[in-house]
Formats: sequence, structure tokens, C-alpha cells
Amino acid sequence: MNIFVAKLSSETTREHLADAFGQYGTVSSAKVIIDRETQESKCFGFVEMDNDNEAMIAIEQLDGFSLNGRRIVVKEAKPREVR
Repeated sequence: MNIFVAKLSSETTREHLADAFGQYGTVSSAKVIIDRETQESKCFGFVEMDNDNEAMIAIEQLDGFSLNGRRIVVKEAKPREVR
């Protein structure tokens, strides 16, 4: 399952995400989205977990969780809309 994570601190790294979500199961990938021009965090990212049950538990437990001093928003990612 692909999980959307928002309101991240600009200090949050992919390792921070992987560690937080890894407490609930196996993380297959974690990434923080970086602005191409400024090379700074856009303060959101995505985590992929292969096991949907583990992913749902992680979403429930981590939504509103404080990570690096910020309360994060966690929910299932929706497919990108065609432009």
C-alpha cells in the first residue's frame, strides 16, 4: 500500500519515515519529496508497505503523531489524477 505523509518537518528524512513506519511492519520504500529548484523538502512524502494490514495499522497509529516536532498527517495515497 502506498501511504501519503504530510506536514513533515523540513528536517525529516526518508530514514526518519522508514524508522517510524517500520515499527508497524516492513517498509519497502520511503521518500521525502524535494523541490527541484531549491533542493529543499516540500514537507510531504510517501511510504510503501507491502502488507496492507500492517499499513492500515501504521496509518491509524501515526496519523497525528509527532515526528521531528511536527504533528504529521498520514493517509492512504490516492492515484495521481491525469492532467
